[in-house]
Amino acid sequence: MPQPPYTKPIGLPFVELQSVDSTNNYARQQIHAGLAQHGMTIFAHEQLSGKGQRGKSWDSEKGLNIMMSIVVKPEPLTLSNQFMLSACVAISIHYFFMKYAGADTKIKWPNDLYWQDRKAGGVLVESIVGLASGERESGVASHQSVVDSLQSVSANWNWSIVGIGININQTIFPSEVPNPVSLKQITGKNFNTIELAKELCGNIDINFRKLIAEDFSGIHDFYNECLYKRNSTVRLKKDSRVFEATIKSVSQTGKLIVQHSFEEEFDFGEVEWVI
Repeated sequence: MPQPPYTKPIGLPFVELQSVDSTNNYARQQIHAGLAQHGMTIFAHEQLSGKGQRGKSWDSEKGLNIMMSIVVKPEPLTLSNQFMLSACVAISIHYFFMKYAGADTKIKWPNDLYWQDRKAGGVLVESIVGLASGERESGVASHQSVVDSLQSVSANWNWSIVGIGININQTIFPSEVPNPVSLKQITGKNFNTIELAKELCGNIDINFRKLIAEDFSGIHDFYNECLYKRNSTVRLKKDSRVFEATIKSVSQTGKLIVQHSFEEEFDFGEVEWVI
């Protein structure tokens, strides 16, 4: 009897590329060519067109950082569980980075990696959704509106591509990057990026198996424990409205819950931080 896809370990096969436009693009090509499998990880020493959230680029100096994409077969999760996968990856990266950088490591909603008030890494989860008329792709971290728009067409969540960028040995960043930090800047040490990438794959594999086998509540609770600026007042922007609010938590569906004169919830993409 065939084993479910998630029994295969995340991080195998581990494909190492010297240079590529984007590891997410390479992973997508493998999926469309029928060559992908759950757990396949593409690591690049250089990305020429790295992807960030909301269409932004992810700039990284060659050979100094973790730039990789993991192919995930998300079954038995459904489209309504997209934030579960995002949170699973976020807590895995948090645990990995905290091991070296200490307790100042936090998760900035929805899944950025922060150390103190500086960004150390980011995640872009792109979903490939199968419809009756073919496939659709969406670049989302935890975007409920994408789920809502697809519920009426009996969509299947075929694949996810988890793109991860973490600053490891880089110490000089472009001036337009507002608040970067790397593991070397924090610790003063150099690291082997391949070894760290494989260690991170192991963390994600452990938590993904927990996500499939157990209730999401444990992952969700830990995510909120690690939430950046939790119980602190921050400035947020929604459209042209800028306001102050206290970060309370993130819901099980990935909505940011804040308190000002009243409690308010936001989906990913609805509100941005004013830093």
